[in-house]
Amino acid sequence: MIYCVEDDNGIRELVIYTLIASGFEAKGFAKPEDFWAGMGNSKPELILLDIMLPGEDGISILKKLRSHPGTTDIPVIMATAKGTEYDKVIGLDLGADDYLAKPFGMMEMVSRVKAVLRRSNPKAADKLTVGDIEIDRLRHKVTVNGTEVFLTLKEYELLMLFCENLGIVFSRDKLLEKVWGLNYTGETRTVDVHIGTLRTKLGVSGELIETVRGVGYRMEGRQ
Repeated sequence: MIYCVEDDNGIRELVIYTLIASGFEAKGFAKPEDFWAGMGNSKPELILLDIMLPGEDGISILKKLRSHPGTTDIPVIMATAKGTEYDKVIGLDLGADDYLAKPFGMMEMVSRVKAVLRRSNPKAADKLTVGDIEIDRLRHKVTVNGTEVFLTLKEYELLMLFCENLGIVFSRDKLLEKVWGLNYTGETRTVDVHIGTLRTKLGVSGELIETVRGVGYRMEGRQ
């Protein structure tokens, strides 16, 4: 679960939507008091924290998080207004794990979240889970609902690419470039064949790989 503390409704809703589309669980809070109430119920894996908030600013919240034994290890990414280098430095000095300068792109935000989560929990980075699909990177093993699925190398690489880029649409040419390499001279039909066999092997979970008519393919994080 990722918590987003942001008083701008538009930004908060877009961040939550993007995180969920990227396969995360996420919850938003407009006010610091609502955030603290949420923390009392359950603790998140990561917090996206705006500095400028009504009542209690993000720096004050960060200080409290880092001073309490139960929350000191929760990763925090601070969101700062562009050009406010002082706030940025203060946040990092107080223990923020990263920062985003507003306005920031949603894909940059997702990338920063993934990077911070990998650093904070390196063992978890060895496994990637989307829906009922789990990929064990170290063992090069894929399971669906706990049952191992045997994939060819190209099927495995396609699945990894989709799972690491949820919601992103890849054209057939881009998939050929990413998985088969720039020197591959075959036809794009190869992609369609491999997508078809991959979907079949994944069973119901294969429905997560969607065809984008006239463009290519993408993978969504929800069934």
